[in-house]
Amino acid sequence: MLPIAITQGDPAGIGPEIVAKAFRDAPEALQGCFAVGDLATLRRAAACILRPGEPPLPVARLQSLDEVAALPPRCLPVWQLDHLHGPAAFGQVSAAAGSDAAACVDWAARAALRGELAALVTAPLHKEALSLAGIPYPGHTELLQALAAEHAGVPLGEMPVRMMLANEELRTVLVSIHVALREAIAAVTEARVLQTLQITHAALSASLGRAPRIAVAGLNPHAGEGGLFGREEVEQIAPAVAQARALGLDVHGPFAPDTVFMRARNAPDHAGEFDVVVAMYHDQGLIPVKYLGVEQGVNVTLGLPLVRTSPDHGTAFDIAGQGSANATSLIEAVRMARALAGGA
Repeated sequence: MLPIAITQGDPAGIGPEIVAKAFRDAPEALQGCFAVGDLATLRRAAACILRPGEPPLPVARLQSLDEVAALPPRCLPVWQLDHLHGPAAFGQVSAAAGSDAAACVDWAARAALRGELAALVTAPLHKEALSLAGIPYPGHTELLQALAAEHAGVPLGEMPVRMMLANEELRTVLVSIHVALREAIAAVTEARVLQTLQITHAALSASLGRAPRIAVAGLNPHAGEGGLFGREEVEQIAPAVAQARALGLDVHGPFAPDTVFMRARNAPDHAGEFDVVVAMYHDQGLIPVKYLGVEQGVNVTLGLPLVRTSPDHGTAFDIAGQGSANATSLIEAVRMARALAGGA
Protein backbone atom coordinates (compact mmCIF):
# COMPACT_ATOMS: atom_id res chain seq x y z
CA MET A 1 0.00 0.00 0.00
CA LEU A 2 1.14 3.53 -0.70
CA PRO A 3 2.24 5.62 2.30
CA ILE A 4 -0.01 7.98 4.24
CA ALA A 5 1.18 11.55 4.77
CA ILE A 6 0.48 13.44 8.00
CA THR A 7 1.00 17.20 7.86
CA GLN A 8 2.61 18.82 10.90
CA GLY A 9 -0.07 21.51 11.30
CA ASP A 10 0.65 24.96 12.72
CA PRO A 11 4.09 24.77 14.36
CA ALA A 12 2.95 27.11 17.16
CA GLY A 13 0.21 24.71 18.20
CA ILE A 14 -0.11 21.10 19.31
CA GLY A 15 0.01 19.60 15.81
CA PRO A 16 3.68 18.57 15.86
CA GLU A 17 3.29 17.18 19.40
CA ILE A 18 0.35 14.95 18.60
CA VAL A 19 2.11 13.75 15.45
CA ALA A 20 5.15 12.76 17.50
CA LYS A 21 3.01 11.23 20.25
CA ALA A 22 1.02 9.18 17.71
CA PHE A 23 4.21 7.68 16.25
CA ARG A 24 5.46 6.94 19.77
CA ASP A 25 2.26 5.50 21.27
CA ALA A 26 0.56 3.79 18.31
CA PRO A 27 3.36 2.34 16.18
CA GLU A 28 1.13 -0.31 14.58
CA ALA A 29 -1.50 2.23 13.52
CA LEU A 30 1.22 4.58 12.20
CA GLN A 31 3.10 1.95 10.22
CA GLY A 32 3.47 3.17 6.64
CA CYS A 33 2.91 6.81 7.63
CA PHE A 34 5.27 9.77 7.56
CA ALA A 35 5.12 13.42 8.58
CA VAL A 36 5.35 16.33 6.16
CA GLY A 37 6.98 19.41 7.62
CA ASP A 38 10.09 20.71 9.28
CA LEU A 39 12.68 18.43 10.87
CA ALA A 40 13.62 20.89 13.64
CA THR A 41 9.97 21.52 14.50
CA LEU A 42 9.21 17.83 14.81
CA ARG A 43 12.40 17.15 16.79
CA ARG A 44 11.32 19.86 19.21
CA ALA A 45 7.93 18.16 19.45
CA ALA A 46 9.58 14.80 20.17
CA ALA A 47 11.54 16.47 22.98
CA CYS A 48 8.33 17.99 24.40
CA ILE A 49 6.71 14.58 24.83
CA LEU A 50 9.77 12.85 26.29
CA ARG A 51 8.90 10.96 29.47
CA PRO A 52 11.41 10.49 32.32
CA GLY A 53 13.56 7.42 31.89
CA GLU A 54 12.55 6.60 28.32
CA PRO A 55 14.70 6.93 25.20
CA PRO A 56 13.86 9.83 22.87
CA LEU A 57 11.72 9.18 19.81
CA PRO A 58 14.01 8.96 16.75
CA VAL A 59 13.16 11.55 14.11
CA ALA A 60 14.58 10.64 10.70
CA ARG A 61 14.73 12.68 7.51
CA LEU A 62 13.43 10.82 4.46
CA GLN A 63 15.33 10.89 1.20
CA SER A 64 12.69 8.91 -0.67
CA LEU A 65 9.09 7.87 0.01
CA ASP A 66 10.20 4.29 -0.66
CA GLU A 67 12.00 4.39 2.70
CA VAL A 68 8.75 4.72 4.68
CA ALA A 69 7.80 1.05 4.50
CA ALA A 70 11.24 -0.11 5.64
CA LEU A 71 11.54 2.05 8.75
CA PRO A 72 11.18 0.38 12.18
CA PRO A 73 8.25 1.16 14.51
CA ARG A 74 8.55 4.03 17.00
CA CYS A 75 10.44 6.16 14.53
CA LEU A 76 9.10 9.45 13.17
CA PRO A 77 9.98 9.78 9.46
CA VAL A 78 9.85 13.34 8.13
CA TRP A 79 9.62 14.65 4.59
CA GLN A 80 11.42 17.97 4.94
CA LEU A 81 10.02 20.77 2.82
CA ASP A 82 12.26 23.54 1.55
CA HIS A 83 11.77 27.19 2.50
CA LEU A 84 9.87 26.58 5.75
CA HIS A 85 10.39 29.02 8.61
CA GLY A 86 11.01 26.29 11.19
CA PRO A 87 9.99 26.20 14.87
CA ALA A 88 7.57 28.96 15.88
CA ALA A 89 6.95 30.49 19.29
CA PHE A 90 4.40 28.31 21.09
CA GLY A 91 0.92 29.78 21.29
CA GLN A 92 1.62 32.75 19.01
CA VAL A 93 -0.37 33.45 15.86
CA SER A 94 1.97 34.35 13.02
CA ALA A 95 2.07 34.59 9.26
CA ALA A 96 5.20 32.41 9.17
CA ALA A 97 3.48 29.58 11.04
CA GLY A 98 0.39 29.86 8.84
CA SER A 99 2.54 29.78 5.73
CA ASP A 100 4.38 26.65 6.90
CA ALA A 101 1.14 24.85 7.75
CA ALA A 102 -0.35 25.66 4.34
CA ALA A 103 2.84 24.61 2.51
CA CYS A 104 2.67 21.17 4.11
CA VAL A 105 -0.95 20.71 3.03
CA ASP A 106 -0.16 21.94 -0.48
CA TRP A 107 2.72 19.49 -0.93
CA ALA A 108 0.85 16.49 0.49
CA ALA A 109 -2.34 17.20 -1.46
CA ARG A 110 -0.46 17.49 -4.74
CA ALA A 111 1.40 14.25 -4.01
CA ALA A 112 -1.89 12.50 -3.26
CA LEU A 113 -3.48 13.86 -6.44
CA ARG A 114 -0.50 12.52 -8.41
CA GLY A 115 -1.21 9.07 -6.96
CA GLU A 116 1.91 8.95 -4.77
CA LEU A 117 0.02 8.66 -1.46
CA ALA A 118 -2.79 6.46 -0.19
CA ALA A 119 -4.26 9.24 1.92
CA LEU A 120 -3.65 12.57 3.61
CA VAL A 121 -4.13 13.24 7.34
CA THR A 122 -3.91 16.87 8.41
CA ALA A 123 -2.89 18.06 11.88
CA PRO A 124 -4.62 21.26 13.05
CA LEU A 125 -3.83 24.62 11.53
CA HIS A 126 -4.88 28.08 12.71
CA LYS A 127 -7.28 30.00 10.50
CA GLU A 128 -6.08 33.45 11.60
CA ALA A 129 -2.47 32.45 10.88
CA LEU A 130 -3.54 31.25 7.43
CA SER A 131 -5.12 34.63 6.77
CA LEU A 132 -2.04 36.50 7.97
CA ALA A 133 0.03 34.42 5.56
CA GLY A 134 -2.14 35.58 2.67
CA ILE A 135 -3.74 32.17 2.09
CA PRO A 136 -7.13 32.96 0.47
CA TYR A 137 -8.93 30.02 2.06
CA PRO A 138 -10.38 29.82 5.59
CA GLY A 139 -9.36 26.23 6.30
CA HIS A 140 -8.20 22.82 5.13
CA THR A 141 -11.42 21.92 3.34
CA GLU A 142 -11.49 24.95 1.08
CA LEU A 143 -7.75 24.81 0.37
CA LEU A 144 -7.96 21.14 -0.61
CA GLN A 145 -10.99 21.83 -2.78
CA ALA A 146 -9.05 24.52 -4.67
CA LEU A 147 -6.01 22.27 -5.16
CA ALA A 148 -8.18 19.39 -6.40
CA ALA A 149 -10.05 21.64 -8.83
CA GLU A 150 -6.76 23.04 -10.14
CA HIS A 151 -5.39 19.50 -10.61
CA ALA A 152 -8.52 18.43 -12.47
CA GLY A 153 -8.55 21.59 -14.58
CA VAL A 154 -12.12 22.46 -13.61
CA PRO A 155 -13.73 25.54 -12.03
CA LEU A 156 -14.00 25.48 -8.25
CA GLY A 157 -17.77 25.08 -8.47
CA GLU A 158 -17.33 21.79 -10.29
CA MET A 159 -15.41 20.28 -7.35
CA PRO A 160 -18.07 20.37 -4.60
CA VAL A 161 -16.89 19.09 -1.22
CA ARG A 162 -18.48 18.67 2.18
CA MET A 163 -17.19 18.19 5.71
CA MET A 164 -18.15 15.08 7.68
CA LEU A 165 -17.38 14.69 11.36
CA ALA A 166 -17.61 11.14 12.66
CA ASN A 167 -17.01 8.97 15.69
CA GLU A 168 -18.19 5.50 16.63
CA GLU A 169 -21.62 6.80 17.64
CA LEU A 170 -22.54 9.55 15.19
CA ARG A 171 -21.76 10.97 11.75
CA THR A 172 -22.76 14.42 10.55
CA VAL A 173 -22.27 16.10 7.16
CA LEU A 174 -22.56 19.87 6.78
CA VAL A 175 -24.34 21.86 4.08
CA SER A 176 -22.05 24.84 4.75
CA ILE A 177 -18.74 25.04 6.59
CA HIS A 178 -16.63 28.08 7.55
CA VAL A 179 -18.92 31.02 6.88
CA ALA A 180 -20.76 33.51 9.07
CA LEU A 181 -24.08 32.30 10.41
CA ARG A 182 -26.01 34.77 8.22
CA GLU A 183 -24.25 33.35 5.16
CA ALA A 184 -24.88 29.79 6.35
CA ILE A 185 -28.61 30.43 6.52
CA ALA A 186 -28.53 31.89 3.01
CA ALA A 187 -26.69 28.74 1.84
CA VAL A 188 -29.67 26.55 2.73
CA THR A 189 -30.98 26.23 -0.81
CA GLU A 190 -32.70 23.34 -2.52
CA ALA A 191 -29.76 22.86 -4.90
CA ARG A 192 -27.10 22.92 -2.17
CA VAL A 193 -29.01 20.58 0.13
CA LEU A 194 -29.60 18.13 -2.72
CA GLN A 195 -25.92 18.28 -3.68
CA THR A 196 -24.96 17.57 -0.06
CA LEU A 197 -27.27 14.55 0.01
CA GLN A 198 -25.78 13.21 -3.22
CA ILE A 199 -22.19 13.65 -2.00
CA THR A 200 -23.06 11.99 1.32
CA HIS A 201 -24.78 9.08 -0.38
CA ALA A 202 -21.87 8.45 -2.76
CA ALA A 203 -19.19 8.66 -0.07
CA LEU A 204 -20.91 6.51 2.53
CA SER A 205 -22.13 3.96 -0.01
CA ALA A 206 -18.47 3.33 -0.83
CA SER A 207 -17.36 3.03 2.80
CA LEU A 208 -20.40 1.14 4.18
CA GLY A 209 -20.87 -1.13 1.18
CA ARG A 210 -24.57 -0.23 1.04
CA ALA A 211 -26.80 2.79 0.70
CA PRO A 212 -26.67 4.91 3.86
CA ARG A 213 -29.77 5.86 5.80
CA ILE A 214 -29.63 9.66 5.75
CA ALA A 215 -31.53 11.94 8.14
CA VAL A 216 -31.86 15.63 7.35
CA ALA A 217 -31.96 18.23 10.12
CA GLY A 218 -34.19 21.24 9.77
CA LEU A 219 -32.77 24.74 10.03
CA ASN A 220 -35.36 26.29 12.32
CA PRO A 221 -36.73 25.24 15.73
CA HIS A 222 -39.04 22.23 15.38
CA ALA A 223 -38.04 22.09 11.70
CA GLY A 224 -40.13 25.21 11.12
CA GLU A 225 -43.47 23.77 12.31
CA GLY A 226 -44.91 23.81 8.80
CA GLY A 227 -43.70 27.34 8.13
CA LEU A 228 -44.66 28.95 11.46
CA PHE A 229 -41.02 29.41 12.51
CA GLY A 230 -39.43 29.85 9.10
CA ARG A 231 -40.01 28.83 5.50
CA GLU A 232 -36.66 27.16 4.71
CA GLU A 233 -37.92 23.66 5.46
CA VAL A 234 -41.00 24.07 3.28
CA GLU A 235 -39.37 25.92 0.38
CA GLN A 236 -35.82 24.51 0.26
CA ILE A 237 -35.09 21.48 2.43
CA ALA A 238 -38.19 19.33 1.91
CA PRO A 239 -38.07 19.73 -1.91
CA ALA A 240 -34.41 18.65 -1.87
CA VAL A 241 -35.31 15.59 0.20
CA ALA A 242 -38.09 14.74 -2.25
CA GLN A 243 -35.72 15.03 -5.20
CA ALA A 244 -33.17 12.83 -3.47
CA ARG A 245 -35.76 10.17 -2.74
CA ALA A 246 -36.89 10.29 -6.37
CA LEU A 247 -33.27 9.52 -7.31
CA GLY A 248 -33.35 6.42 -5.10
CA LEU A 249 -31.53 7.79 -2.06
CA ASP A 250 -32.61 6.61 1.40
CA VAL A 251 -33.27 10.09 2.79
CA HIS A 252 -35.69 11.18 5.53
CA GLY A 253 -36.70 14.52 7.02
CA PRO A 254 -36.41 17.35 7.62
CA PHE A 255 -36.55 16.55 11.32
CA ALA A 256 -36.43 18.82 14.37
CA PRO A 257 -32.71 19.55 14.88
CA ASP A 258 -32.95 19.23 18.66
CA THR A 259 -33.84 15.51 18.47
CA VAL A 260 -32.54 14.12 15.17
CA PHE A 261 -28.99 13.62 16.44
CA MET A 262 -30.25 11.55 19.37
CA ARG A 263 -32.25 9.41 16.96
CA ALA A 264 -29.16 8.82 14.80
CA ARG A 265 -26.76 8.13 17.68
CA ASN A 266 -25.57 4.54 17.69
CA ALA A 267 -25.01 3.90 21.41
CA PRO A 268 -24.39 0.51 23.09
CA ASP A 269 -27.97 0.45 24.38
CA HIS A 270 -29.54 2.19 21.40
CA ALA A 271 -29.09 1.34 17.72
CA GLY A 272 -29.25 4.52 15.64
CA GLU A 273 -32.11 4.96 13.20
CA PHE A 274 -29.78 6.57 10.65
CA ASP A 275 -26.18 6.23 9.47
CA VAL A 276 -25.62 9.97 9.13
CA VAL A 277 -27.31 13.30 9.74
CA VAL A 278 -27.04 16.10 7.19
CA ALA A 279 -26.89 19.34 9.19
CA MET A 280 -27.59 22.77 7.81
CA TYR A 281 -24.59 24.63 9.24
CA HIS A 282 -21.25 24.17 11.04
CA ASP A 283 -22.13 24.32 14.73
CA GLN A 284 -25.47 22.54 14.35
CA GLY A 285 -23.66 19.44 13.12
CA LEU A 286 -20.38 19.61 15.00
CA ILE A 287 -21.57 20.31 18.54
CA PRO A 288 -23.35 16.92 18.92
CA VAL A 289 -20.36 14.93 17.66
CA LYS A 290 -17.83 16.85 19.72
CA TYR A 291 -20.00 16.57 22.83
CA LEU A 292 -19.73 12.79 22.52
CA GLY A 293 -15.93 13.05 22.73
CA VAL A 294 -13.40 15.18 20.89
CA GLU A 295 -10.74 12.50 21.37
CA GLN A 296 -12.59 9.99 19.19
CA GLY A 297 -13.86 12.36 16.51
CA VAL A 298 -12.50 12.42 12.96
CA ASN A 299 -13.03 15.06 10.29
CA VAL A 300 -13.38 13.68 6.74
CA THR A 301 -13.61 15.73 3.54
CA LEU A 302 -16.16 14.20 1.18
CA GLY A 303 -16.14 14.79 -2.57
CA LEU A 304 -12.38 15.04 -3.13
CA PRO A 305 -10.49 12.75 -5.54
CA LEU A 306 -8.27 11.82 -2.57
CA VAL A 307 -8.75 10.56 0.98
CA ARG A 308 -8.35 13.27 3.62
CA THR A 309 -9.04 13.02 7.34
CA SER A 310 -8.03 15.05 10.38
CA PRO A 311 -8.58 15.19 14.14
CA ASP A 312 -11.68 17.10 15.19
CA HIS A 313 -9.91 19.64 17.42
CA GLY A 314 -7.88 22.77 16.90
CA THR A 315 -4.37 24.01 17.56
CA ALA A 316 -4.83 24.38 21.36
CA PHE A 317 -2.31 27.20 21.66
CA ASP A 318 -2.89 27.34 25.43
CA ILE A 319 -1.19 23.96 25.99
CA ALA A 320 1.26 23.91 23.08
CA GLY A 321 4.77 22.86 24.04
CA GLN A 322 3.72 21.18 27.28
CA GLY A 323 3.59 17.63 25.91
CA SER A 324 0.11 17.13 27.37
CA ALA A 325 -1.95 17.14 24.17
CA ASN A 326 -4.01 14.03 23.46
CA ALA A 327 -3.16 12.25 20.20
CA THR A 328 -6.16 9.90 20.19
CA SER A 329 -8.16 11.82 17.58
CA LEU A 330 -5.16 11.97 15.25
CA ILE A 331 -4.60 8.22 15.63
CA GLU A 332 -8.29 7.62 14.85
CA ALA A 333 -7.96 9.89 11.81
CA VAL A 334 -5.07 7.72 10.55
CA ARG A 335 -7.11 4.56 11.09
CA MET A 336 -10.08 6.00 9.22
CA ALA A 337 -7.87 7.25 6.39
CA ARG A 338 -6.40 3.78 6.00
CA ALA A 339 -9.87 2.21 5.96
CA LEU A 340 -11.19 4.72 3.41
CA ALA A 341 -8.12 4.14 1.25
CA GLY A 342 -8.83 0.42 1.18
CA GLY A 343 -6.20 -0.74 3.63
CA ALA A 344 -8.50 -1.97 6.38
